[in-house]
Parts: sequence; structure tokens; C-alpha cells
Amino acid sequence: MSGGSSCAAIHRQTSAGLIYSGVSVPLEDKMPQTPPFPVMYGSNVYNKNLYKAKEEDYEGLYYHENNLVSGSLEGLIEHLVPTVAYYPDRTYIFTFLLSSRLFIHPYELMSKVCHLCVDQQRLTDPQADKARVRKIAPKILQLLTEWTETFPYDFRDERMMKSLKELTHRLSTGDELYRKAVQQMTQTLIRKLTTLSQYEEALAKINSSVTDRLTVLKTKPQSIQRDILTICSDPFTLAQQLTHIELERLSYIGPEEFVQAFVQKDPLDNDKRCFSDHKKASNLEAYVEWFNRLSYLVATEICMPVKKKHRARVIEFFIDVARECFNIGNFNSLMAIITGMNMSPVSRLKKTWGKVKTAKFDILEHQMDPSSNFYNYRTALRGATQRSITAHSSREKIVIPFFSLLIKDIYFLNEGCANRLPNGHVNLEKFWELAKQVMEFMTWKKVECPFDRDRKILQYLLTAPVFSEDE
Repeated sequence: MSGGSSCAAIHRQTSAGLIYSGVSVPLEDKMPQTPPFPVMYGSNVYNKNLYKAKEEDYEGLYYHENNLVSGSLEGLIEHLVPTVAYYPDRTYIFTFLLSSRLFIHPYELMSKVCHLCVDQQRLTDPQADKARVRKIAPKILQLLTEWTETFPYDFRDERMMKSLKELTHRLSTGDELYRKAVQQMTQTLIRKLTTLSQYEEALAKINSSVTDRLTVLKTKPQSIQRDILTICSDPFTLAQQLTHIELERLSYIGPEEFVQAFVQKDPLDNDKRCFSDHKKASNLEAYVEWFNRLSYLVATEICMPVKKKHRARVIEFFIDVARECFNIGNFNSLMAIITGMNMSPVSRLKKTWGKVKTAKFDILEHQMDPSSNFYNYRTALRGATQRSITAHSSREKIVIPFFSLLIKDIYFLNEGCANRLPNGHVNLEKFWELAKQVMEFMTWKKVECPFDRDRKILQYLLTAPVFSEDE
């Protein structure tokens, strides 16, 4: 499994079996080549420096055809740390920060990085050459900035913040320029963490409101019952509001959450789980819960009306909403609506479906057909991704993937290749591929919703009571 082709082949075979739904840094040296990602960072100075370094300069690292494919954990950590003459390319930084948590806690990695920075550059020496510090400080700050911007949730751990403060204090002592850069980086990080806490509080309030409303609905069925058509009768408007919720929830998912979902025991790490003691975020789970809620909301709205013609009207309305979601590029809401319509309480309403013009629904179901590993959906997703890359307007940039399938793809990639090679090296080939998939998602989640918010509709979508399948 050490070769790239065998790993890729395993991934192809396994995924085919799916059945489900800063500070500017002067570069003074060439860097080892790593596979560049087409949509990763745009034009950046680091991506233009993808060259092979002398192999003997990097102990414990193994290259194949100019690409770094494996290495000892210690060697890879050293490869992450800048020196006066070297800065790691951004593809490597993202890939290693993403995957290293399968082998070592982020706070332990941060501690090792700080130790290497201080030791290598002799920052503990009061007589440290000021010119030398001036050369290395911007590079270390740039690495810390990339870490805090891309993986901010790591810094919910006080041990991470402690190491960050200690290192930045050493770098910024006596130099106003670096002091300001450190202050800016820290303020941006604290803002992100504060926003996450506020989002988590808002979700908790929404969930508690949903529970309360459901209790009232069960005891007094007609007391608060309104239906979706009284709130919004325009399919396009509803699709836009669904897209608001999707993009907001996507935006809070940290890249590391994809890796945390599949953390296994590392056999070389004393059988301890890297995340057993501290889970930093659960936005991925909250997003999956939103998909389930939307599916059940669709089924509830269809089953609530007493008359067949009213139920048929609600079904046709949701078919139109699903079609608008498809046109927008919101595949997650589209799939949630189809899932809701295929639930047995809805699909068994034969007389109701007899009154529905189902041709449009058949087309949508064909687009999301799971056969051939969701071939039709994947083709549409590629089209939406291409549209996003060449977009002239913010509307064309929207790509919201069918999230459960994205998780399954990453899961099968993780299962199909070993984290470590037989010699104990970290299998970096696997993690280039993992990082490529997660980075594409990172591009999609940064898109800002271009549609106007309608608070009344959003409130209904998020808090209207929904029944379970049995109810």
C-alpha cells in the first residue's frame, strides 16, 4: 500500500461500492514539491515555489517523482517549521495540520513546533542576533497565522493558547511591527472563537424552542399550527431561504471535523485516542441534524392537511422548491426534500399522489439516483463546481454538496488506505487526497449567500414543529 497508484486504486474500488445516500514573507530557498490543489489558494507566492529539495536535507522524509509521499512523524513536524532559509508551501501546511491530529494532539504539535522554533533559532538567547530574529519572525508568524485562520477551533484548548502566547511574545519583544502583527492575528482568532460560541448558543435556543412547540402541538393540535404555504407560497423564495440556512451552517464546519469523525486508535500512540479528552466542535453533526430536520419538516407539512387536494398542492410546491434548489446548486436541501417525500408516511398516500403531476419529481429523482455511485448527481456537482470557478456573480458561486455522500466519500478514503506504512512512516499520499477533498469543501463553504434574508420564513424553517416517522 506504499505506492500512490495502489492507494488510489483502493479508493476507486471502495468508493464504487457506495450505496448511500498576514505578514508577507520573503522566500530565500526552494521548497520540496507537493501536489498543488487546483482550487486551493489561488495565486499565492508559496504555490509558485514547488520544487524538489535535496533529499538529504530532510531526514525521515521520502520522495517519489518529486512529491513528498511519506515520512516519520518527527520528520514531518520538522518539515512544518520555517527556518531563515525555508518556508513550507501552503499545501503541505494545510495537509499536515489537517491529518497530524490522527497521530498527535494539536496542543502537543503546537508545543513541538514552538520548541523547534525556539531551539533552532536560539530565541532563548538574550544575545540572539536581532537581524536573524527579524528574518525568522515573519515566517513563524505567517505559519501561526495560517494555523489560527484555517483551524481556529484548535485554539479553544487553553494549552494551545498558552503556547501561542509564549511563542508570539518571544517574536514580538522589542519590535513594534511584529507586535502589531501578533495583535491583529490574536484579535482575529478571538473574534472567530466568539462567533462560534454565539452560533452554538443560538442553535441551543432554536433546539429548545422546537421541543417546546412540539409539546404544545401534541396537546393542542390546532393552537399553533400554520403550514408552509401560509408562510411562503413562492418556491424560489423558499429555496433561497433554505440556501441561507445551508450556507450559514456550512460556514461553521471546521476542516478538522472531517478527520475527528473518523479518529481511530493509533497503534504507535499507546492506544490512546487523540480526541478522547477534548472535542472542540460539533458543527458537522449539527449540519447533519439540519438535513434530517428538513426531511421530516417536508413529510410533516405533506401529512398535516386533512384534504387530499391540499396534500397534493403541498407536494407539488415542494417539488418546485426542490427544482429551484437544484438550479441554485443547493444539492443538500434538494436531497433532503426528496428524502422527506420518499418517507413511508408520504409515499403510502396513493390517492394523494394520484392528484400530483409527478413528471418534474421524476426528473429530480433521476438526478439524485443512487445507482452507479450517484453518477448523475456527481456529474451535476462537477457542472456546478465548474460554474462556481468561472462565476461572474455571487449566485453562480454557490455549491452546496449532498453532505452525507461527501462524508461517506471521505470515510471510504480513510478506510481504504492505511494511515501508516509498514515502516511506521505517515502515509502522506493518503492525506494529500484527503486534504484535496476537504479543501474543495472549504472553498464552497466560504461563499456568502447573495439572497435577501426573510426572518419570518427562516424562523419557520428552523423552529416549526416536526413529527417523527411514527407520529
